[in-house]
Amino acid sequence: MILRAYTKEDSPVIAKWIRSETELYQWSASHFGFFPLLPCSIDEHYAPSLKTGRFIPLTGVDDGGKPVAHLFIKYPNENDDSLVRFGFVVVDPDMRGKGYGRELIRLAIDYVRNNLSATRISLGVFENNPKAKKCYVSAGFKEYGSHTVDTPFGQWDCTDMELYL
Repeated sequence: MILRAYTKEDSPVIAKWIRSETELYQWSASHFGFFPLLPCSIDEHYAPSLKTGRFIPLTGVDDGGKPVAHLFIKYPNENDDSLVRFGFVVVDPDMRGKGYGRELIRLAIDYVRNNLSATRISLGVFENNPKAKKCYVSAGFKEYGSHTVDTPFGQWDCTDMELYL
């Protein structure tokens, strides 16, 4: 797998990977807020953030160029380039359990190291997504906090994780 810049053509492909409202919340919290995602939903949602220059959506593609994974990297604080955050980390459901998530995170960490000045990466993972949490731990992320998020399904516990570069 390689990482490449997200394109608007990726939006309908990635939107199909989200098979239920529960999955939508597991991967995006309340950022999209509606299910099902329409073919253009992701692209439209990303457009304002892309204008800031502090938001980097990336798509993981297989050897044939087919999208198999996706995430974004953003600077959460306007005047702080030392911290970036990973979000909307998702893998094609047909590819889950085959190491693509682990590879996506490894490649994204390398991207940060080689292209950005950040010294810390953070992310959040819901406790009801233990496979994702295991993936982040295996990549070296450590827990540093937790909080509760109100979802349409009740309150979900979220673990905040970080990796120092």
